Amino acid sequence: MKRIIIVIVLFFNLVGNAQDNSVEKNIFGIQTGLFGAWITNETRLANKFSLRSEIGMDLGLVVDYGDDVTSLFIPTIRMEPRWHYNLDKRVEKGRSIKNNSSNFLALNFIYSPDWFYISKMDNINVISTLSIIPKWAIKRNIGNSNFNYEAGFGIGYAIYFEEYGGDRSGAAVDLHARIGYTF
Repeated sequence: MKRIIIVIVLFFNLVGNAQDNSVEKNIFGIQTGLFGAWITNETRLANKFSLRSEIGMDLGLVVDYGDDVTSLFIPTIRMEPRWHYNLDKRVEKGRSIKNNSSNFLALNFIYSPDWFYISKMDNINVISTLSIIPKWAIKRNIGNSNFNYEAGFGIGYAIYFEEYGGDRSGAAVDLHARIGYTF
């Protein structure tokens, strides 16, 4: 296990320090999209690697027994290591990398607890979920402002923690399109 950790640390140092173009040290922002709203932080780990963390509310849909569809918001906590693989290419073409504008690969860890929900329907059974989803995404600034948009897609694995009856698991999809502001 120690050897694996050493190899990973050396890989991040070699790849991350190979170029001068780098992600920003620490940025905060807010984002919203069709499926919720989030407060975000992105911290540099190495020149091309960052750790994105966010807390927010995801939108979900519930279908009751009478086939009525109701929306609900549930809290989510995300941690997402990102590899911004095209920073050098963007700089060579004269494009901005401000606020970590780039294409990136990420490993998304999403925890959706059953702490509470917001909905007009009562007695909804929300199950705590942990999802692990590798994904590809882009982030771009809108003009020369601090407004940005982000879009991405990934398929991974979810574990559903049920209080009674054991844990269950299955496929999970992360499809997002967001607009935000970086402070």
